[in-house]
Amino acid sequence: MRLSSVDPSSFSNADEVITTHVNLDWRVDFQRSVIAGSVEISMKIISSQIDQIFLDVSDLKIDSAKLVQKEGSFPVTFDVTDFTKDIGSKLTIYLPTLTTGEITLLIDYETSPKASGLLWLSKEQTSGKRHPFLFSQCQSIHARSLMPCQDTPAVKFTYRATVHHAEDVVALMSAIETDKKRGVTSFEQTVPIPSYLLAIVVGDLVSEDLSPITRVWAERDLVKEAAEEFSETSNFLEKAIEICGPYVWKRYDILVMPPSFPFGGMENPCLTFVTPTIIAGDKSLASVVAHEISHSWTGNLVTNRNFEHFWLNEGFTVFVENKINGEMYGKIYRDFHSVLGLSELKDCMNVQLRDQPDLQKLVVDLTNYSPDDAFSTVPYMKGSTFLRYLEDLFGGPDVFDPFLRFYLNKYKFKSIVSDDFKKTIYEYFHEGKYTEILGQIDWDKWFYSTGMPPIIPNYDTSLVDAAHKHVELWKKTDIHEIENSSLLSKPLTSLQVVEMLSKLLDEKVEFSHEKLSIFEKTYKLSQTRNSEIRFRYLRMCIMARKSDALDDIFAFANGNFRMKFVRPIYKELSQWPEVRERAIENFQRYKDQMMRMCAVQVANDMGIPF
Repeated sequence: MRLSSVDPSSFSNADEVITTHVNLDWRVDFQRSVIAGSVEISMKIISSQIDQIFLDVSDLKIDSAKLVQKEGSFPVTFDVTDFTKDIGSKLTIYLPTLTTGEITLLIDYETSPKASGLLWLSKEQTSGKRHPFLFSQCQSIHARSLMPCQDTPAVKFTYRATVHHAEDVVALMSAIETDKKRGVTSFEQTVPIPSYLLAIVVGDLVSEDLSPITRVWAERDLVKEAAEEFSETSNFLEKAIEICGPYVWKRYDILVMPPSFPFGGMENPCLTFVTPTIIAGDKSLASVVAHEISHSWTGNLVTNRNFEHFWLNEGFTVFVENKINGEMYGKIYRDFHSVLGLSELKDCMNVQLRDQPDLQKLVVDLTNYSPDDAFSTVPYMKGSTFLRYLEDLFGGPDVFDPFLRFYLNKYKFKSIVSDDFKKTIYEYFHEGKYTEILGQIDWDKWFYSTGMPPIIPNYDTSLVDAAHKHVELWKKTDIHEIENSSLLSKPLTSLQVVEMLSKLLDEKVEFSHEKLSIFEKTYKLSQTRNSEIRFRYLRMCIMARKSDALDDIFAFANGNFRMKFVRPIYKELSQWPEVRERAIENFQRYKDQMMRMCAVQVANDMGIPF
């Protein structure tokens, strides 16, 4: 069922009226695990006249709704209907007369303790153990659990917020702090954002400055290590500005989240959230920051109109992220990251989306899905591969970079669909010399075919090839031959080890327990702090049915709730008959420490009710 003409996942009548500005007044109540307060929504009517406004809500307790006018505020009738699982409900505001022009609503409400976009952690669940912790995750459609809103990326608005909180904690938002008194912090976001970029965090946080406009926030025991790990942030930002154009968001701060955070990073404006699993001690996973910085243009400035076109956010962002890697470390590393992405994509096709070919497409149909159900590496990796294919086709970065800036400038502050991008390609490359090139692009195949990308660019694979030589070695059955190979004296970088493990998993290379133990010692896999390596090695242990690794596997699954890691691990554990019940029991014990979106997907992956 498509809920509206603009967005299959939103009830809002955004084709008739759009939000332009929001004022929030929030009280953060850790005792009851709720945010209580009000939202004042300024709206512009774009239809000739309306007498109803539809907003998205999820588990909100609506106390009152008023129409704010010069003469004062007047109560209006409202109701909440159309509950849809994994989506939410429709809040209908009935206007007293047919209305045109501009309108302001004031809604008093409070969130539910089980709000899908909020996670309340007890102080015991934090590393400092001194204060409880609250954080939000609104992407894709969870802002509706924080406030009544037009929860669609088709609509962008500015916002102000006043947050009342305990005096001994810090409040941060996806905005610039404008005022701070004891227990009250105020914020302003002057650049219009879609609802999914609304973000709040409240906890025992401290910061270290990295540059005049960048700092790292984290819990006390982690902040110095995080500042060291992300010390290249300013360089990433400079390269991104060179590639994409001016940076409009004023600040770029990073917040290291608790392990319950379900993503690698979240590009909340002015305040990127990152998982602690990217702190590896050697900056080998810091490119996640380059990814989130790239979102400042691709996603935050130019946004997909709905999540059927999510690749316009994520494909472009991986494309720019890889360009930044190329600028900083050389073209060979740009290509290496691209090939690593293809390995992840192949794994996703073989495991997560094996039985869902519709979700293997670049442009998906979300009529019967929640955007969370459709979330995968496809928009990231298939999308960035498409853009690299186009860059190569048109003549390389010298030709394509100016197009990229033209595209970003044309659609900044707007929300678009895939066809807008296609039209812009034809608009920019209109000269006769490009006619033949344009004729080679099979748009339907790229947008709507299942499986891996129809064309893989001609990447430099030298770094990957070195990793694959190790793969070929470990395919051998003679352990003495493996141990005595001169190849093992040629060390691999962390990311090359990741690629080696990915390839071994993809090809389902069989390992005896003895061979796996030698493999682990050779690359010191149990000692690594690199979560990407650890994740893949533990999956190899599952594949080899290595029972004595189960404690390590469960410790990893219980030590972070990043969906990229826990979903495949739980899915594969549930397919190990002797371990399935333990995996289900373990999930039931820890699911309340996961964000709801993560817990629901893990339950789906295991084939159990949530």
